[in-house]
Amino acid sequence: MTRSELIAELAAARPHLPIREVERIVQVIFAEVSNALMRGDRVELRGFGAFTVKKRDARTGRNPRTGETVSVEEKVVPFFKAGKELRERVNRSHQTVD
Repeated sequence: MTRSELIAELAAARPHLPIREVERIVQVIFAEVSNALMRGDRVELRGFGAFTVKKRDARTGRNPRTGETVSVEEKVVPFFKAGKELRERVNRSHQTVD
């Protein structure tokens, strides 16, 4: 699902809200999650999951095309861990009926 599809779904579910207002709500939520991660904070959405940042140490990598050794700098990356309820819902939706 893309951001515009999310906005369309939310606007359809809440017809009393103008689409511009729904766009603003989605924009503010994403901005707040991003800002919290930039500060190094954890963002937890109960029943959905948690966003955190993880530090990746510097390492020596290899260019797959040339095989040349390259230095990869230390970096911080966003990480998402799905909550129990989300994992269960996804698993239930993918179970096959025999």
